[in-house]
Amino acid sequence: MKKAQYTQRGPVPQASIECVEFADPVLGEGQVLLQVLAAPINPSDVLTLTGEYGRLPPLPAIGGNEGVGKVVAHGPGVSTPPLGQTVLLPIGLGSWATHVVADAARLMPLPNDADPLQLAMMTVNPPTASLLLSEFVDLQPGEWVIQNAANSGVGEYLVQLARRRGLKTVNVVRRDSAVAAVQAAGGDVVLVDGPDLGRRVAAATGQETIRLAIDAIGGQATNRLAGCVGEGGTLVNYGMLSGEDCVVSPRAFVFRDVSLRGFWLALWFRKATPPQQMAMFGEIGKLIATGQLKARIQATYDLPQIKQAVAAAAAGERDGKILIVPKV
Repeated sequence: MKKAQYTQRGPVPQASIECVEFADPVLGEGQVLLQVLAAPINPSDVLTLTGEYGRLPPLPAIGGNEGVGKVVAHGPGVSTPPLGQTVLLPIGLGSWATHVVADAARLMPLPNDADPLQLAMMTVNPPTASLLLSEFVDLQPGEWVIQNAANSGVGEYLVQLARRRGLKTVNVVRRDSAVAAVQAAGGDVVLVDGPDLGRRVAAATGQETIRLAIDAIGGQATNRLAGCVGEGGTLVNYGMLSGEDCVVSPRAFVFRDVSLRGFWLALWFRKATPPQQMAMFGEIGKLIATGQLKARIQATYDLPQIKQAVAAAAAGERDGKILIVPKV
């Protein structure tokens, strides 16, 4: 059995992590052994390795926060989920491994015939996209929402979920080569960021009022989105891909009453009731299992390739997610 472990953090994320072997675990009461089928590498995972994320696990730690596995052994007192059942890994378990131990009672069964690569990405990005659309502004069908980093994992899920809810999207990307993928995902308007963004957005939407803007980049990109929302609009930041603090002109706050909010999925999990969480995963899981919600995948890597995988995930110009698919 293997796991991707790190004992320190540093500015080069792949430098700290390595694939190591570990002994077969002894299962306790109520536990099961899971063979990991797939686990993605998210921006939050990269920031955890560099020490820049909002919550850092104690060291040494195993990388990975989400994924899917199948039950391969039962501990004492366990009969369900049955052997061979595909399940969602509990968040924060350390999913970059060939096998993990989990409490049977915490496991959510998933369809065995669904694509495990797509299911592996359902814990973080799809709920983030869904909640960004619903938690801050009561948007009605036909309204516009604008987002940057639209070619990211969250961005593409947001495009698909918005379309299902009857919303129209303005999608901002940082390079010309990213436009086609967002258009293919269903983005109504796709624009490359720039100093005249507000003028181009107004022209593309026919001067329609935009009440919600979603920012994953920070820096001046935040300010450009602030210039696109209408009076009383809400701007929500959930990331800092630029590595810079959000910048918003006082003109947006003072003269147009724009508000800046923040969103972190970990806080939502902390506050949401178990029924709320199960409802969220039930909806997301059904859409993914039936192919109605999906994300692009650039490449998959085995655990011994963990350094290459993390380096690929940290690269600035990707064309989809990087996933760990352990070979057993």
